[in-house]
Amino acid sequence: MNSADCSILLDDNIACLAQGKALLEGLTDELFTRPGPTEPVAWVGSHLRHCLDHYDSFFRGVPEGRMDYDKRVRDPSLETERVTAIAKISGLLTALEDLKQSPADKAVLVKMDCGDNADESTWWSDSSLRRELQFLISHTVHHYALMVLLLKGMGVDVDPSFGVAPSTLRHLRSHAACAR
Repeated sequence: MNSADCSILLDDNIACLAQGKALLEGLTDELFTRPGPTEPVAWVGSHLRHCLDHYDSFFRGVPEGRMDYDKRVRDPSLETERVTAIAKISGLLTALEDLKQSPADKAVLVKMDCGDNADESTWWSDSSLRRELQFLISHTVHHYALMVLLLKGMGVDVDPSFGVAPSTLRHLRSHAACAR
């Protein structure tokens, strides 16, 4: 398979991050950092930083083919400084565009501590660039959905497509077109 086989998946990741950037551009700094009414340890910025950390881990691992999702930077400025988070997303969007030149099925190793064994060597799994891009979009959409709940709890209207999987959006569009 070649890199073109992954273009829709890359485009979906790009669209997802662009959607997050657009949301941030429409929020105030106060809303970005305000804890949720029922989740005092979670806020829009904390969920977004968590997602960006995973993209960072992915891109740090691309050259060597080893993604370590446990070694996240966890930069606090990404969850407290909206402008910094917007800039970070812009950089990730460029990196995703550049990835279109890579083979989608390049084999990689992925590390994530699941707490099931003290032997860290068992935490590494075989994967591919394609599979990790699938993980990233699924993970990001999940956290976006949590961000929607936080914002709605604060009385903020959010685009109804935010926090919805790209496959679901395509499904809804195809059914809407059939109903016409």
